[in-house]
Amino acid sequence: MAIYQLGRSVFGHPENAGNLMTIEEAHALLEDWVPNERLRLHMKQVAAVMKAWAIEKENADPKTALKWELAGLLHDADWEKFPDDHCRVIIEELERRQIDPDVIHCIASHGPKYFGVEPENSMDKMIYVFDEISSLIHAYSLMRPGGYDGMDVKGVKKRLKEKSFASNVSRDDINDAISRIDTPLEDIIQFIIDHQPSVQ
Repeated sequence: MAIYQLGRSVFGHPENAGNLMTIEEAHALLEDWVPNERLRLHMKQVAAVMKAWAIEKENADPKTALKWELAGLLHDADWEKFPDDHCRVIIEELERRQIDPDVIHCIASHGPKYFGVEPENSMDKMIYVFDEISSLIHAYSLMRPGGYDGMDVKGVKKRLKEKSFASNVSRDDINDAISRIDTPLEDIIQFIIDHQPSVQ
């Protein structure tokens, strides 16, 4: 994969803390920037598990949960139209819109070895955790007759070990992301299985 070093680690402005776009505005941006329905679905899935994790595991209030959801929804927003400037374009757009710097930093940190931005807080770490695993689990659902029905952790872990399966999913990134949190991989997989199927 290409390297998209951003060359900075500070994003947005502190005075914009608490400034968030609505989910409707974020979806409108995706409709404009991301024609690919599969890519849009990926971002919606990451957004859903981010929001669920914030509420269930971090006891987040609605505004904080919205921050998590927006970061998940927009993290790959520039991937399709601006592949050579991935992450840079969406960051600049969110800075132009004066969005909360926590959301922008989270997006910037979702691939540390690519963007050169380290995940600092729980929101940063969890988008890094969920991004690749969510994709692999969705790919696994597409090959199963019942989709997500009856999917279990053992089956997902078997696919993780098969490097030819969903080969674009970085196992190294998954291992690195999991090493940064206190939650076992098995629990993360189960959480995604529990929350991702309803996302359309």
